[in-house]
Amino acid sequence: MQAQGFRQKLIQQIQAYLIHPGPLGLGLSILLLPFSFIVCIVATYKRFFAKPKTPPLPTISIGNLTVGGSGKTPLTIALAKHYPHPAIILRGYKRQSKGTICVSHQGKILCDVSTSGDEAMLYAKSLPKATVIVSEDRVLGIQKALEYGAKCVFLDDGFMKFHIKKFDILIRPNPMPKVSFCLPSGPYRAPIYFEKYANLVLEEGRDFTRHVSITNPTKKMVLVTAIANPKRLKPYLPKDLIALYMYEDHYAFGKSELEKIITKHNATSLLVTSKDAIKMESFGLPLSLLDLDLHVKPRIIQSVQDYIASHTYM
Repeated sequence: MQAQGFRQKLIQQIQAYLIHPGPLGLGLSILLLPFSFIVCIVATYKRFFAKPKTPPLPTISIGNLTVGGSGKTPLTIALAKHYPHPAIILRGYKRQSKGTICVSHQGKILCDVSTSGDEAMLYAKSLPKATVIVSEDRVLGIQKALEYGAKCVFLDDGFMKFHIKKFDILIRPNPMPKVSFCLPSGPYRAPIYFEKYANLVLEEGRDFTRHVSITNPTKKMVLVTAIANPKRLKPYLPKDLIALYMYEDHYAFGKSELEKIITKHNATSLLVTSKDAIKMESFGLPLSLLDLDLHVKPRIIQSVQDYIASHTYM
């Protein structure tokens, strides 16, 4: 059983069109190619006419070329935990605030989730040795990290920030999209050949693997999630779920709507991801957690370590 509103269904249909279009989708993709050409030209112009400046801290970017979820957040967490006093800098999409804000400093939470956004708060609670900063301006964010004593910076979704000199890690989509066009004809935000400008291009299964377990499982669980591309959860879900509710990425859950879901299905708990749990933990509802552990190959960790060591500014 799956319950979705019109908006959620529309978003999933758009995602399906971009990643694996059918015959009609392919026809639409071809009609939209002139607009995709413009997107490619703009991205290429920004890439080749940018004058990247060296930031005051060694900076590592984790990004992807396509729209939608690719695992940037868990990969960033898996990498950052290996280094002393890292700073995580991200935009803080759909947060109810603006400007440059320090979300946490070495385990001390400095704001609420509405101010930080769900992903930033997940970083703050997952990385107690880190400083987490949200900022539309990544350069200002890096400067703030320096003021807080950070030793290195991880940029969430920073590949397209061509004005910053950094170590670029790209996550290749898995599975690969059916078409390799730029938006709106395909899922790419920049031409696919931009991969060659990354320092590392990682693939799930080759360079890192996911291990998922369920914390606090119960007999009658309902999946409730608001992540990009929720279908990627499918391999990790138990077969006896009694219902699935998939919302748009970063959706702000209300306690009453979640209570209605529990009552409707006589559920014993809501099965959620760590990102979802961040927005639900104050409601006092029974939660079962899809606990994700990302295992990264040692050579990737060492590559980042070598970069940090060779770009430590005194």
